[in-house]
Amino acid sequence: MPLFGNTFSPKKTPPRKSASLSSLHNLDRSTREVELGLDYGTPTMNLAGQSLKFENGQWIAEAGISGGVDRREAQRLRRRNQQLEEENNLLRLKVDILLDMLSETTAESHLMEKELEELKSVSRRRK
Repeated sequence: MPLFGNTFSPKKTPPRKSASLSSLHNLDRSTREVELGLDYGTPTMNLAGQSLKFENGQWIAEAGISGGVDRREAQRLRRRNQQLEEENNLLRLKVDILLDMLSETTAESHLMEKELEELKSVSRRRK
């Protein structure tokens, strides 16, 4: 038993302040509906003068904006990009095949040179 009272007596912590500084949580539902509205509309943004809206999981350029690429042009560019990617893959495959052929031919050439040197050394010994 301690002489001067309980040795472990932590001080009570003061209550925390409210995390939100917004007063919207104090409003009732009907007031919030009037203030914020239920229909927020589609999300839109403006990038480099091009206005975009989010529909069906994709960002789509809004019609009537000058300076932007229309859908047909974008579709044509996508097709051309796909063609170029396929051509690039084919060319990479061809380069790989040619490198394999070159390494095989080089290996065969080295083997033939080695055999030729051995035959020369054998023929010199016989003379």
